Order: sequence, then C-alpha cells, then structure tokens
Amino acid sequence: MPLPSRTKVAIIGSGPAGYTAAIYTARANLEPVVFEGGGAAIEPITLPGGQLMITTEVENYPGFPKGVQGPELMELFKAQAERFGTNVVTADVTAVDLADRPFKVTSTEGELVADTLIIATGASAKWLGIPSEEKFKNYGLSACATCDGALFKGRDLAVVGGGDTAMEEATFLTRFSPKVHIIHRRDEFRASKIMLDRASRNPKIELVTNAVVDEILGGLPKPGVTGVRLRDTRDNSTRELAVGGVFVAIGHEPNSKLFRGLLDMDAAGYIKTNPGSTATKIPGVFACGDVADHVYRQAVTAAGTGCMAAIDAERFLAH
Repeated sequence: MPLPSRTKVAIIGSGPAGYTAAIYTARANLEPVVFEGGGAAIEPITLPGGQLMITTEVENYPGFPKGVQGPELMELFKAQAERFGTNVVTADVTAVDLADRPFKVTSTEGELVADTLIIATGASAKWLGIPSEEKFKNYGLSACATCDGALFKGRDLAVVGGGDTAMEEATFLTRFSPKVHIIHRRDEFRASKIMLDRASRNPKIELVTNAVVDEILGGLPKPGVTGVRLRDTRDNSTRELAVGGVFVAIGHEPNSKLFRGLLDMDAAGYIKTNPGSTATKIPGVFACGDVADHVYRQAVTAAGTGCMAAIDAERFLAH
C-alpha cells in the first residue's frame, strides 16, 4: 500500500511484536502504518517477517498443535493485521527524528509523520561467517535451541560458543540429544562459573576447547548436517566431528542502530523501557519484542510485548 503522509501510530518491524501491535492498534481504529522492511536500503534495520522467516518448523507457538512453518505463521500475522486496516508498507526506515512530536520517520518510500512510534525491529543472531553456514540454515543449522531443539531428537549435536548462552543451549539440548559438544575457540570460557559448572557436570556434554568450525558438512536437502570440520587454534590441524545438528550460540545483536543516541540502551544495545511498560524515555515512543528483550527472545513473548506496546500507545494517545 502507498505511504500516507501522517498516522497516529507508526510501527517499525514486521515480526510477531510488530504485527501484534498492528492488530491491536488497528482494532482500536488507530490506522497503524507498519514498515515491514524489504525496501533495499544499504543497511536494512529489519527484515520482513523477522527471525521466523528463517525458521522452518515452529512447534511451540500456542494454537498450532501440529506445528507451523515460520514464514506461514508470519503470513497469518500479516493477513490478520491487514484485515483490521493496517497499512503494511514494503520499505526500510532509514532515519527517525524524535526531537519533537509528531515524530518524523524517513523511509525508502518517503517520509511519514506519526503521533506515536512503536519500535519492533527485533534482533539478529550472530553467525560464524563461513560459506557453508548459509547453505545449511534450516537444514540442521540453528541459532535457537529452545525453538528447534525438539526437532533434533536422538542426534549428537554441536553448540558453538563459550558464554552463558552456549551453556544454557547445550544443557537444554541434552533433553533430546545423547551427546552435545560445546565448541569454543579458547580453553577459558566467558560463561559464569555456575553455568560452566552445570554444563561440565552433565555427562551428556563434552567441552571441545581451542577449536573453531571451519566448515559445516552434509548434503541438501537430505541428510542435512552430518558433521563439522574443526580447526585447532593452536596448531591449525583439522579434524571432523560427526553431529546431526549445529547450534550457533555466540549471541544476538538487537537491531537498534537507528536509535543510538536517541534512546537509552544497555551495553549490548537493547532499548531500555520503563519497568512494567514498553515506554521509552521519550513520551510517545515504545519498544517491544527482541529489540528490548535480551532474556526470553521467543515469538510468543515478542507478541505479548507487541500487545503491551499497542495498549500503551492507545492510552498515550487517549490522554
């Protein structure tokens, strides 16, 4: 749809948080405009549909007892938002002016003036940056154990990382896997002592230190991932490790660069909101989903905070 010149609610991002905010604000007759991404900006802040667009099988979203494909779920979100009158614009936001209300949003499709702004730009998993990584996404390579772990039942698995996230992911995966290898480039871990001790004591977990993944091995579409080639960081020797899945757990990066210097953020770049609210330090600007959540990072929690942001925006406008 074309970009209007003004709206009561502008929403940046089209994942579960953004579309849930759109559904609620649209039903409140606030005629929201959603910038879904996909506008071919040099550095897009968000991608259409969010992280679920690279998730094949979603089995933990309520209401889908047989599971649902990630892209299919996001199409349903979008259709529901549009049913109530949401204007979804295929454009990337390239700048925002939050100095005065109404706020000015600049995108690849033009400018929009908005009385309130809901930021739902999400976060992006950090990847290893090797060529075979792109090849095996959705075919045995994942960045979310709680999302995809159950799909790997009975397989030996590898988790790449050395922080608390890697320890948590590996420990979670032992529910499904007979052996989980934690691969870390050094012999010292960044993980907290309690998390490292918990992983070390688990008989299903093996710590593989001083090693990096040079290549992910396997075939497409089947059998998918069958192993990894490891390179020793001390002597550059290589060896292969047979695994049926690889989980990259080297952290997430919130898609918040556009708002640096404008909104309060923590050290990692997650936007800070007031306790019990989605409100930021600027009245009329709200943040929801993974761009403000470094703890849970699930589709259902993102949707929940999208609902909160919509209600917060509606109440702000009413007052």
